Amino acid sequence: MSEWQRKNPLEWQTYVNKEVKVTAAEKHEYKGWVLTIDPVSANIVLGKLMEDGKISVSVILGHAVKEVEIGNEGDDEMKEQLAHLFMPEESKAYGQEELERRKSSLKTWLETNHIPVTEQGESQRTLCVAGVLMIDPPYGPEDCSSSNEIILSRVQSLIQGHLAAQE
Repeated sequence: MSEWQRKNPLEWQTYVNKEVKVTAAEKHEYKGWVLTIDPVSANIVLGKLMEDGKISVSVILGHAVKEVEIGNEGDDEMKEQLAHLFMPEESKAYGQEELERRKSSLKTWLETNHIPVTEQGESQRTLCVAGVLMIDPPYGPEDCSSSNEIILSRVQSLIQGHLAAQE
């Protein structure tokens, strides 16, 4: 087992969002920004920003890693850019007013259809349906969570219909 593989997840976490040079088996070298490190296999996922705005992603297998040298620390702008690399194109950033409007609209619609709903959390941002399903901002079908698959599926379908009717 290599020294890299002996590290613990907290040690690996210190490499995330930093530009590194990884020396791997057979003297292969890789440079890029650490996107994540798998805590089980110690695999490193590097992202390299290309001039055309695209990203090149490399995965270096944990057992092959010989040395990792930190180059640059990521500033807040770089951390934000790295965090948004894999978000779908259609994902939008909603303002506070828009989130409040979406929550209010969905809550009113659920109540109109006799579905019990409450607001929960520190800032009352999460909608709770019948005590068994949570809906987080931005209040779409993919933002629902529940351990009851039947309720989850039905409420997601209802929300999908509600959003389609609004368009």
